[in-house]
Amino acid sequence: MTSETITTHPGSFIDGAPHENRGAPIALVNPATGQVFAEVPGATAADVDTAVSCAQRAFADWSALGTAQRGEILGRAVAHAEEHVDELVRLLVREQGKTIRDARIEIPKALDTLTHYVGLSKALRGAHTPMLAPGVDGYVLRRPLGVVGAIVPWNFPTTLLANKLAPALVAGNAVVAKPAGTTPLTTLRLAELLGEGGLPAGLFNVVSGPGASVGEAMVTHPGIRKIAFTGSTPVGEHIAALAAKGTKRVTLELGGSDPMIICDDADVTAAASAAAMGRYYNCGQACLAIKRVYVFDSVADEVIEAITGKAKRLKVGPGDAEGVQLGPLHTARQRDEVADQVERTLALGGELTAGGSAPDDPELADGFFYLPTVVVDPPAGCPMETEEVFGPALPIWRVRDFDEAIERANASPFGLGSSVWTRSLARARQAAERIEAGYTWINSRTKVYDELPFGGWKSSGYGKEHGEEAFDYYTESKSVVVAGRE
Repeated sequence: MTSETITTHPGSFIDGAPHENRGAPIALVNPATGQVFAEVPGATAADVDTAVSCAQRAFADWSALGTAQRGEILGRAVAHAEEHVDELVRLLVREQGKTIRDARIEIPKALDTLTHYVGLSKALRGAHTPMLAPGVDGYVLRRPLGVVGAIVPWNFPTTLLANKLAPALVAGNAVVAKPAGTTPLTTLRLAELLGEGGLPAGLFNVVSGPGASVGEAMVTHPGIRKIAFTGSTPVGEHIAALAAKGTKRVTLELGGSDPMIICDDADVTAAASAAAMGRYYNCGQACLAIKRVYVFDSVADEVIEAITGKAKRLKVGPGDAEGVQLGPLHTARQRDEVADQVERTLALGGELTAGGSAPDDPELADGFFYLPTVVVDPPAGCPMETEEVFGPALPIWRVRDFDEAIERANASPFGLGSSVWTRSLARARQAAERIEAGYTWINSRTKVYDELPFGGWKSSGYGKEHGEEAFDYYTESKSVVVAGRE
């Protein structure tokens, strides 16, 4: 295999320009080839401090603007970035490993989220309570927090950033963002493009590097008033503990093990298609992926056959290759973890109907590939049911009835997303009310909408992203009482 040319990058984007980090270099690996293609120095606590200081200066002018003015400026910046979608797609495929098809969904979706909040900048309303007493009115005042931090994982570097960046900026804050140490390049380029499009310098800063050093420097920095984090539950809990000192605000979008219930009256073809797409999209590396399927006995064979068939037909290969539907996992460690979860589950029981190993194609041997996998009826409480499986492996269980399906769906520490397929309105309503999760799709693919608030229950997190509700987590509210009239 031809070796890749190794490029270098300063590592951060601070005060409207590339900034040379002062830490040790981090090797970026192409997941499809296993080869290093770039080196990026990691940021230090001093680099974080520089970013925060620049953000504080930018915040003073930005927060003084009208909300609609902020939206107009952000809108022009987004319009400029939209002219470079293909460039961002190529960067994302190389550093993250996803397919071109998936990257062409992610990049426009990130820009759409920014545009959505541009629109909301002209629609924000406050609360007014007249006549609290004779001659006394009340209203609620909202002000931006100041400098906020966004810590983003590697699986969706741009969409998960936009979920935080958009409401933060429109609400009047300045942002210091940290992409995952293995996927900084797309985020850094997006920051440059937004700056070229007119976003004021210092308003959106990016510092790259390891979470253990750069992330902790952000969480503990006294100049950052809020941390928005997406990632694993253990890391989220650690961030919450660190943020407690200084009473920082946090929003945490953490792990998930989303169940799908397929009832005996469901559109089986559509449900099976949604299960396969929901599990194998982005090589299964999504918090909101379908990770457990519970299907009624009477339709189980049909569903299992359909999902297994789809898994076997998916074309696996490098993300930039023609027609590829499933790229590599992001790292060798991630691939090995999924393989271990499947192996430990099968050791306890269950039937492997698809996948269960790396592909045998020698052209893929150096990449971090794993075949789309289906395991049927493993024992209750097996690793694939109790742990978050962050890769292309799906367990399916037969269940007797609706009550058993709900009970099994809720038997998890996670509560991020969920879905149910049924033609019964009564069952649909019960599922929405009884499933312990922050989002439930009924007869629908698992797509998140900017118009609706999104956030997990239980070990899946705290706070909301998307929707107007996101502004609640980027503003301080104050009750104001006005007495007397001339």
